[in-house]
Amino acid sequence: MLLLLLAGPVLASEPGPLGPVSFVNDVVPVLTKAGCNAGACHAKAGMGQNGFQLSLLGFEPQEDFDHLVKESRGRRVFAASPERSLLLLKASGRLPHGGGVRLEPGSEGYALLRNWIAQGNLFDQATAPKVIALAVQPSRVTLPTGGNQQLKVTARYADGRTRDVTSLALFEANDRAMAETTESGRVRISDIPGNVAVMVRYQALAAVCNVAIPLGAPVGHLPPARNFIDQHVFANLKLLGIPPSPVCDDATFLRRVSLDIAGRLPTVKEAEAFLASTDPTKRDRLVDALLTSPDYADFFANKWTALLKNKRDAASDITANFAFHSWVRDSLLANKPYDQLVRQLLAATGTIEGNPPVAWYKRVKQPTEQLEDVAQLFLGVRMQCAQCHHHPFERWSQHDYYSMSAFFSQIGRKPTATAGEDVIFHKRGVAQTENKKTKLPVKPAGLGDPTLDIPPDEDPRLRLADWMGDKANPFFAKALVNRYWKHFFKRGLIEPEDDIRDTNPPSNPELLDALAKHFVDSGFDLKAVVRVITQSSTYQLSATPNQHNGVDRQNFSHFYPRRMQAEVLLDSIDQFTGAKTDFADLPAGTRAIALPDNSYNRGSAFLKVFGRPEGASVCECERASSASLAQSLHLMNAADVKAKLATSGGRAERLAKADRPEAAKLRELYLAAFAREPQSHEQAVAEAHLARPREDAEGKPLAPEQSRRIAYEDLLWALINTKEFLYNH
Repeated sequence: MLLLLLAGPVLASEPGPLGPVSFVNDVVPVLTKAGCNAGACHAKAGMGQNGFQLSLLGFEPQEDFDHLVKESRGRRVFAASPERSLLLLKASGRLPHGGGVRLEPGSEGYALLRNWIAQGNLFDQATAPKVIALAVQPSRVTLPTGGNQQLKVTARYADGRTRDVTSLALFEANDRAMAETTESGRVRISDIPGNVAVMVRYQALAAVCNVAIPLGAPVGHLPPARNFIDQHVFANLKLLGIPPSPVCDDATFLRRVSLDIAGRLPTVKEAEAFLASTDPTKRDRLVDALLTSPDYADFFANKWTALLKNKRDAASDITANFAFHSWVRDSLLANKPYDQLVRQLLAATGTIEGNPPVAWYKRVKQPTEQLEDVAQLFLGVRMQCAQCHHHPFERWSQHDYYSMSAFFSQIGRKPTATAGEDVIFHKRGVAQTENKKTKLPVKPAGLGDPTLDIPPDEDPRLRLADWMGDKANPFFAKALVNRYWKHFFKRGLIEPEDDIRDTNPPSNPELLDALAKHFVDSGFDLKAVVRVITQSSTYQLSATPNQHNGVDRQNFSHFYPRRMQAEVLLDSIDQFTGAKTDFADLPAGTRAIALPDNSYNRGSAFLKVFGRPEGASVCECERASSASLAQSLHLMNAADVKAKLATSGGRAERLAKADRPEAAKLRELYLAAFAREPQSHEQAVAEAHLARPREDAEGKPLAPEQSRRIAYEDLLWALINTKEFLYNH
């Protein structure tokens, strides 16, 4: 029985301003709480609404003061009669307001604004005590499903004073299906067990309350813990009272791991050999075999080149696209350490022909885009917001943004004889950039680190690579292992996988730390990450939930099925039917997972319908992962799928002609599709379908061989359209 940490409710008290009403510490937070300076309201796209503009989330108090007090002929605030101020009349709904009622006349926020106006609507940024820390109570709590908890938020100021700012703070759960928050800071828990974080924000600071929601079911026998992953996952499941599903059978594991590592179905011979083997280490040996195969390099190169924007916009891009794809694939095949791969990419100089990673700079040209892509892809930090204002959910400021941008300030370009291609080189000079808002120069600095003075003859990108690959870097290793965890488990330990921040904590912090440490200790070995994940019992759990864990969405008590990616599904259909898909400029038989860039999407209706990404973003979200009606109709009716079923020399024709028992042929079909043998009822239905006589359009009986071929085409079609085929489970 779990002990619920509910010694008593935490009561939130009134804020009590520090002396006279402060514009910075009282007025701006009230406007933020009311949503006035949200992006959809008066902070909209830097223009505001209806002539009234505020800075986003109040990060620029001086600008907000000027807009409130000095514009619109001073009508927004009226010290002689505060209640008649346009600010209060509109916010309270006494005058028409597009945003509706934001402050009730009797509310504390209304009173603060009224008193500030009555006191002469003064600006006090120079004298107001600066908030330097924010604390939430409780910071960690265990609540039952359906429970609730009142939070208390305390601000600490530079002059040493503290203040209850609960009524002025903003509250938001990182998973609204698990918890909801009220404006007053009360957290209400749903019926989904797991861990949820509630972000609390006041001014530019944020704090987090971590809530554990136990299911409380008995956790008896556990699968064997094969490595540290299982130890951390099973410990969390015990804490939450969520019993895991058993380990999956051999056929399921074979198909699952082949799709996840090699991006393909296992062959019939592989399935027969694996199912017949009694070697207790056969699963580990299979993982090693897949990791050494070219299929692994093809599949993960397909993943990385899309994220690195290997995009073809013109015919002249073909050389760069092919060269860059080959470099990534060869690096993965050789198991180049991840820190070295990233270093060679970031510090690339020369021409694409001589140094293929230079192609990244062909696609990503601006320093701001370079820093944003590098931060999101390799550090799991989304910096885009910080270009214009302080990050709303994180500690990163404009200074941090431009400090990262400064690492790319000394990149030189010279055109080559090849149209659209440049020579990339280090341009001597002081490494710095200009903060677009303050107009002041900013020197390079890693996130959270002091600025660097880099000699003019040293490429600052090398310093960036040094910082990123440092074993103490708090982002680099975590970003990679979290991204790979999502690849194998459908969701990251932090979700989204590229949004790592204090206000979005992992569902299992100890596991994420252990994975990152393992990655660093391995020398940034990518295959070691894949190996330790796929050899764990956690990865090998059945996808079938038990009576308790069906509601679990984040604790990995069972395997979460997911649809095959577009390229993998196309290759799987080809492999299953015996057909081949031809792609322009590529050798016959090239698989979809080996395509070097996005240009092949235009010539393949299948890849477009099933959501192969265009390589326009570093976000994995560009890839469509959900099912759609168009996808179902394509599988059932599209001409290209029908042609694969009836392909000359394909599986349907070969089985129809084979002089073997029907049971043996059906066994081959099921091994090819699912890596398992058919069950008795499946075999009975299939044999009955094969034995049924068929007629042509004129009602004449078809020849036996033709009838059998059509019957086998029907069976292939039926199996392809099952969820068991379409999903990795």
